[in-house]
Amino acid sequence: MAFKLGKRSLEKLEGVDERMVAVVKSAIGRSSQDFSVICGLRTRAEQEKLVKSGASKTMKSKHLDGLAVDLMAWDSNATPNGRWELNLYDEIADAMASAARDVGVDICWGASWATEAMPYPMNIRHWNGTRSEEHTSNSSHTVISYAVFCLKKKKKNNNTQKKKKNRETHN
Repeated sequence: MAFKLGKRSLEKLEGVDERMVAVVKSAIGRSSQDFSVICGLRTRAEQEKLVKSGASKTMKSKHLDGLAVDLMAWDSNATPNGRWELNLYDEIADAMASAARDVGVDICWGASWATEAMPYPMNIRHWNGTRSEEHTSNSSHTVISYAVFCLKKKKKNNNTQKKKKNRETHN
């Protein structure tokens, strides 16, 4: 069964770099695990609130430039529908890596930022399907970082900047 993004997921992709949007849209159709987009472009105020609450560690988030998305595994037969078991994110990461290769962009995955062979930030297009020992043994990573996927290199995107400015003036 091919999954597709819902209305809310598509709304969360507004203002996100078109390359990341292309990866996410391609990945959902090839993923063996359904997922939704729970966060895309953030305003500075949104990021400050997340840092203050401890949900984020930095004011240099790639979400501020529309270069990152947070994805949540989804199971319509489970309660709650959103799932956080790490093994489900391996399936999503496989689909994201495959889609990134097809789109021709380098992306990173929060659960596998680095390995000895590929220091931070690791390019998921070269991911071999395993997480580094640091991330499989460090429980803080399994809680907060495995939902995030981000582009490695920043590209100026006038559309993203316009939408970001529009969101900030309306918040």
